[in-house]
Amino acid sequence: MTHPTGIGGLFFRARDPEALGRWYQTHLGVTYDGFVWQQEAGPTVVRPFPADSDYFPADRAFMINLRTPDLDALIAALDAAGIEVRTDPAWNSPEVGRFARIHDPEGNPIELWEPAAPPPSQP
Repeated sequence: MTHPTGIGGLFFRARDPEALGRWYQTHLGVTYDGFVWQQEAGPTVVRPFPADSDYFPADRAFMINLRTPDLDALIAALDAAGIEVRTDPAWNSPEVGRFARIHDPEGNPIELWEPAAPPPSQP
């Protein structure tokens, strides 16, 4: 049997798709023109949550999680653009990495993730 090899797209409804697409491109570097975002390889977590989870807003069916190599720099850029960024030390883990949360202009939750550095290899 053959299985998918990765996520090929993420599609969601927007009141103003053009403006929202530009926002993602401007603030998160997600390519909007041409529709294809050539992203760096890395882990992708696909995980259903219980319907009553408080991990992200109950009125939203999903939360986008985007990897970043430098969470502090991204937070600084978002702050400078007037985008509210939430952090909570309880979200962070030395094994998994560091997290922050924002919402796009239409209220969709976005989790920003700086993965933990891989452990040093043993000789």
